[in-house]
Amino acid sequence: MDKIPHPLSVIWTGEHLRLLDQRKLPIETVYLDLFTPEEVWDAIYTLVVRGAPAIGIAAAYGLYLGIAQVEDEAAFWKKLKHVADYLNSARPTAVNLSWALKRVQEKVEQQKGQPLAQLKAAVLAEARAIHDEDAEMCRRIGENLLTLLHDGMGILTHCNAGGLATAAYGTALAPIYLAKEKGWNIKVFADETRPVLQGARLTAYELQQAGVDVTLICDNMAGVVMKQGWVQAVIVGTDRVAANGDVANKIGTYSVAVLAKEHGIPFYVAAPTSSIDLHTPSGDQIPIEERPAEEIIAGFGKQTAPSAIKVFNPAFDVTPAKYITAIVTEKGIIRAPFEKGLQEHVSK
Repeated sequence: MDKIPHPLSVIWTGEHLRLLDQRKLPIETVYLDLFTPEEVWDAIYTLVVRGAPAIGIAAAYGLYLGIAQVEDEAAFWKKLKHVADYLNSARPTAVNLSWALKRVQEKVEQQKGQPLAQLKAAVLAEARAIHDEDAEMCRRIGENLLTLLHDGMGILTHCNAGGLATAAYGTALAPIYLAKEKGWNIKVFADETRPVLQGARLTAYELQQAGVDVTLICDNMAGVVMKQGWVQAVIVGTDRVAANGDVANKIGTYSVAVLAKEHGIPFYVAAPTSSIDLHTPSGDQIPIEERPAEEIIAGFGKQTAPSAIKVFNPAFDVTPAKYITAIVTEKGIIRAPFEKGLQEHVSK
């Protein structure tokens, strides 16, 4: 795409981090300027920035902000580890968060013995590299997914794995944008994605901005849309892929996968290789973040349930590998048996 048809989610100004406040979309386009790792932690936790790749990019810059003012080398190394551990605690499910922080730390470790200014520069350089690589990586994911699609298809997606969740193109939505470039007529059904409505506020917004034929549906309408024969593929993103192919994604993804299996519809997961976690054997070991009860009791400031009601509000669920047709990364397409395929894929 010559021009990204939506606001960028993460911007490095040269001195500080600027994040699109995705809580305000689609009504307002508001950017927040962040100068400290504490501000970055809060932005990640409160969903100012969301989507695994974008979280990782923001955290890498947050790590730089945390060490930028350190004045001696001993304090630098102590601060680097402390800030990385702190930022990593913001959201436990998205593996890109820990991946990005670890990548920056390992890169800087290679510079041990260099002057302090060079160590600081190495932190920023690696954060910028992660940021720059993401756009190209997502485009390649889109190109690989496009080989599984054809003109005239109906595609259902859940949550937002688009440009707003990454540096530019998105993961699950990347093939949609590439299909648009080719002149294909792709019809997208976007689940609203309760309770924070990322599908309604973000996916519907950015696809509409790009001129894509998109229809917004409530989460509990997905089965009916499939039964009507309007959906020929489901494409979702992911926050973590376990070694056996189980996938953690926004709550509600598991239900969509079961429905797709029942209706004979292929279920594709768009995943940067950085989201593959070979150290986690299966989805049972993936930590699942639970969000505040207020998101359900009084979402967006309007109370819709009794104040004292008990609430279960996991941010993610795990889709077992048996429901997944293929996992598509920037390197290629992985099919069952996933355990072997993922290992070979990561080692490429």
